[in-house]
Amino acid sequence: MPSFDIVSEVDGHEARNAVEQTNKEVSSRFDFKGSDARVEQSDFVLTVYADDDFKLEQILDILRTKLTKRNIDVRSLERGAIEKVSGNKVKQVVTVRTGLETELAKKIAKILKESKLKIQTSIQGDSIRVSGAKKDILQESISIVKKAITDFPLQYQNFRD
Repeated sequence: MPSFDIVSEVDGHEARNAVEQTNKEVSSRFDFKGSDARVEQSDFVLTVYADDDFKLEQILDILRTKLTKRNIDVRSLERGAIEKVSGNKVKQVVTVRTGLETELAKKIAKILKESKLKIQTSIQGDSIRVSGAKKDILQESISIVKKAITDFPLQYQNFRD
């Protein structure tokens, strides 16, 4: 029975490379001379430090550019609140979302069920397995999910005949 998985993954190595490139560019730019602007990373949690809100936005823009060049969808970034650190300095925690959250997985399963296609869906941890009788039906289900879910990056993997 043909099947495929709906997942949301981010390559951690590519994310680390993008952070390193961002820090390298920030350290060499004239408008950041003498500032303590940087991006720190631990797994999929990025902490952006800057002197003020404007510079923070500039760093985030550089980071988004570097992530895009490394084929990481910026829709997977979830920005936290801007916090004041000592003096006028600010920091912001940016989380790189990986895996399907339970709410989103249930929403996708519901959308596929309401489509009246002859498919079965099963939520397996942080992915959804979709199986059906024909390959055409599975391709149609992919297009339905692509139209319905636009605010979160999804990948379709392990397509089996």
